[in-house]
Amino acid sequence: MRWSCTTLALTITARTGLAWSRESVRRELHAAGYVWKRAKLCARDDDPERARKRARIRQGFEDLRPEEAFFWCDELDLHLLPKVGYQWRRRGTQLEVMTPGVNQKQFLAGALDPRTGEIHYIIGKRKTNVLFRQLLGLLNQLCGPQVRRIYVVVDNYKIHKAKAVVEWLSRHPRFELLWLPTYCPEANPIERAFGDVHDKVTRNHTRRQLPWLVWDVKEHLRQNGPWQYKAPDIYYEPEVTNALIGLSAEAISRRAA
Repeated sequence: MRWSCTTLALTITARTGLAWSRESVRRELHAAGYVWKRAKLCARDDDPERARKRARIRQGFEDLRPEEAFFWCDELDLHLLPKVGYQWRRRGTQLEVMTPGVNQKQFLAGALDPRTGEIHYIIGKRKTNVLFRQLLGLLNQLCGPQVRRIYVVVDNYKIHKAKAVVEWLSRHPRFELLWLPTYCPEANPIERAFGDVHDKVTRNHTRRQLPWLVWDVKEHLRQNGPWQYKAPDIYYEPEVTNALIGLSAEAISRRAA
């Protein structure tokens, strides 16, 4: 409910005839367990294949062999227009963040290696399948010939499904894309690393030119790793475990056939 304490106090007074102040309302709300906090944006989680997709990803990182590689991947928008957020200030003061005359953007495509916690990345001027293919090319170079299988976890954004990407994958058969459930960013640990980029670099930044902001991001990624995040708990929910058992049974049946 978006009503302020003052509005609630006036409404109570109008309906009951009893005089209430906004501070009285505030105290009563706190006593009843209410707090004033920001809403959190969320998206629907109605992918019918969500358990099976998470199970396939879990199978990928749990059964990973020495001759295989695994990466959590996503893209990050870098805006010259600063992200505004909270920070500590002396009472009575407020930080002013200048806005650019014209916003400028660049885009980072990153791949988090859970074994090392290192983020490998490409930065480009457009978020297209070209950027994603450049990231795949970088991973192809980093993984030597001894790596026989490369698992890449991605979301359902259109650039990951482009015809040019499908053709690239057909020429590089050791790559396999593992799809996240739709509207499920919490299933991708690289999102936490990107959140760290915003917290430490892009939020409330004072850079006036985009190249310097990009340089700050690169320095952050160079200095502040590794990001050795564990797989989120949603990969160990009962429905995912059951789906994983089903996948294992299917694999045994295929080998027997």
